[in-house]
Amino acid sequence: MSAPVLADLEVGQEIGSREVVLDRARLVRYAGASGDFNPIHWNERFATEVGLPGVIAHGMLSMGVAAPLVEEWAGDPGAVVDYQTRFARPVPVPDPGTAALTVTGVVGALDPEAGTARIDLTVALDGVRVLAKTQAVVRLA
Repeated sequence: MSAPVLADLEVGQEIGSREVVLDRARLVRYAGASGDFNPIHWNERFATEVGLPGVIAHGMLSMGVAAPLVEEWAGDPGAVVDYQTRFARPVPVPDPGTAALTVTGVVGALDPEAGTARIDLTVALDGVRVLAKTQAVVRLA
């Protein structure tokens, strides 16, 4: 797939969609890689005692699994010059079982002067957004 050209894009144009499946093993691997061993991400008893519905995915993991949609569309991870979100809802990950996040991206704004496109991402679990105002700014030719 070739890199998108700014002049060919339109606001509202979908760049793609994907499903990302999270399970408890992935949470453990992320905890090891990130150093975030907060028990809400692995201990069911602790998570429920602090008022959560159970073990939840790391917020940064939820944010991180959405970014590849934009990176692959752009054809270069280095083209993403800004990426941000707000954490709206926890992502419970059952055991046994999985949590399937749906990630969809659309062109939210174009800035021909700067040579950038803002991609607005929707990240949802069972149709409910778990991240809010998730946006990536991509520098394009």
